[in-house]
Amino acid sequence: MITLTINSKKHQIDVDSNMPLLWAIRDFAELTGTKYGCGTGVCGSCTVLIDGDPIRSCLTPVSEVEGKSILTIEGVENENKVLQEVWEELNVPQCGYCQSGQIISALALLNKNTNPTDKDIDAAMSGNICRCGTYKRIRSAIHKTAELNNAKTEIE
Repeated sequence: MITLTINSKKHQIDVDSNMPLLWAIRDFAELTGTKYGCGTGVCGSCTVLIDGDPIRSCLTPVSEVEGKSILTIEGVENENKVLQEVWEELNVPQCGYCQSGQIISALALLNKNTNPTDKDIDAAMSGNICRCGTYKRIRSAIHKTAELNNAKTEIE
């Protein structure tokens, strides 16, 4: 048995320790927002946060994340609801398939850099491929989220 903490909830699963985390999340925790894209860690659609750092869940065995905090797209609302609201307001997704990985990567960036430049955003998001090419809207959403989060922090 392996115990995974996904979105602050413990899941005990009986799987091979080499199973990719992606399949544990989707098939055993039944959280299907994290997507399978390429299976080689290139596209970014399977991105989740492990202890705050973005990783490719299609390449990461469950044995490497036992005892660590895993955040999937389903848990983002509790971490930064503004990010999801801005993403929707600016109509960032087109087909939407890559968006769970894009939002997770954006969250990781904003958690480490509260006022990212275009260069910071491009570097942080470079491993996430959007077939529809919504990169300008992604960048705009990250800037607006940073602005709103910073304004909220100043008020508090």
